[in-house]
Amino acid sequence: MQRTLSQQLPARIGTTVRIAGWVHRRRLLKSVAFLIVRDATGLAQVVVTDPAVRAELEKFTEETVVEVTATATANDTAPAGVELTDPTVRLLGPPAVPPPFDLYRPALTASLPTQLDNAPTALRHPTRSAALRISAAAVAGFRAALDAHDFVEVHTPKVVSSSTESGANVFALDWFGRPAYLAQSPQFYKQLMVGVFERVYEVGPVFRAEPHDTVRHLAQYTSLDAELGFIADHRDVMRVLRDTVAGMLDAVSGRAGAALATLGVTPPQVPAQIPAVHFTEALTIAGAPADEPDLPPAHERALGEWALREHGSDFLFVTGYPMAKRPFYTHPDPARPAYSNGFDLLFRGLELVTGGQRLHQHADYLAALAARGEPVEPYGGYLDAFRHGMPPHGGFAIGLERFVARLVGAANIREVTAFPRDLHRLTP
Repeated sequence: MQRTLSQQLPARIGTTVRIAGWVHRRRLLKSVAFLIVRDATGLAQVVVTDPAVRAELEKFTEETVVEVTATATANDTAPAGVELTDPTVRLLGPPAVPPPFDLYRPALTASLPTQLDNAPTALRHPTRSAALRISAAAVAGFRAALDAHDFVEVHTPKVVSSSTESGANVFALDWFGRPAYLAQSPQFYKQLMVGVFERVYEVGPVFRAEPHDTVRHLAQYTSLDAELGFIADHRDVMRVLRDTVAGMLDAVSGRAGAALATLGVTPPQVPAQIPAVHFTEALTIAGAPADEPDLPPAHERALGEWALREHGSDFLFVTGYPMAKRPFYTHPDPARPAYSNGFDLLFRGLELVTGGQRLHQHADYLAALAARGEPVEPYGGYLDAFRHGMPPHGGFAIGLERFVARLVGAANIREVTAFPRDLHRLTP
C-alpha cells in the first residue's frame, strides 16, 4: 500500500491508509489512547482502543519513527478533520531517545543556544521548520522572478586566490600548499558573467570573517545575487530589484502559506514604486549629523518608521551613499561625484539589500584604484575583462536569512538559520 501523507488524509476518508512519521505525542486516557504522528506535511491523529495496541504504544517515546495502517475516519475535532481508527502500529526503528525539549508544545521553550546545540531535532518543531520552508519559497521566487526577466543562473567559485574585497576580513585556508580564501561575495565573477549572458544571478554561500556578535550577523550566510548589463544607471537596477522582492513575497504566499499561518505572518505588499530618498535627505529624516558617513542601525530604524508613516511602505530605498563608503568598483553620480550611483534597500528599518551601478571602463578602474592607493596586480584577472569591452551594468545582493528574519519577525537571525556559523559556533 502506498504511503499517505497527513495532508492527503481528507481525500482518503473511508479507506484504509498507511502513514509513517514520528511520534509527536501520546495521550494515554482510561478508555482510549491517542497517538499523534508527525510527517513533513503535518499531524495525523490515531485513535487506539485495542488493549494490545495500547500496551505497545505505552512503550514508545516521543520522536520514535512508526508506521500506522488504519481507516481514515471523518472527525471535525481531529487535525484536518480526519482521524485514523482500528490501527496497526509498527516500529520503523528502536524507541527514540527523547530530545532535551518537548517538540509537541506550541512553542519551543528551550533557550536559543540549546536549540542551536541540538539543531537536528529542534528544527523538527513546526515553528522552526516553517521558517525554513519560507526561506525555500523565497529562493524559488527569486529564481522565478529573474528567470522571467531573462536572467541566467550561474555558479561561481567560493575559494579564491586573493583577499581583494575587504582586506583582512576573510577566512584563509591552505589550497594544496598555496594560500587561498573563502569568497566574501560573487561580485567580481557575476560582473564578468555579464560579459557572457548580459543578465545573471546566483544563489550561494558567502563568508565574512568579521567579529560581529549581533542578532543580525552571521559569518556564513546565503546571498541572492543579480547583475544586469546595458543599464542607464542604478535606477534600472532598483526597478529589477523591486520586481524581484515582489516575486519572492508572492512565492512565499503561494508556496508556504501553511508555514506563514504557523508563524502568524502576513507578508507585506511591495509598492509599485518603492519610495526613495537620497542619502543626504535620509540623514535629515533620521536626525543624523550632516557629516555622518553611513547609516547606523538606529538611523535605519528611524527611516523605516518614517517610510511606514509617510508612505505606508515597509520598504525604502536610500540612494547616493558617499563614495568613500562604497567599494572601488562603484560608479559615482556624474552630477555629484562625491556620492555614488549606489543604494541600499531597507526592509522594516533594516538594511536588506546593497546594490548599484558599477564602473564598466578599464581606465576608470585604474583611476579608482589609484585614488584609493591600491595596487592593480591583485585584480588582474578581474580587470582584464574590462579591457575587452563591458557594457554599463549594475546589480544587487540580498541576504536570505536577513530577509526571512525580518519577514517573520524573528528577534535573532539564528532563529531562521538551520545550522548557523558565527563568531562562536562551528557545530553542529
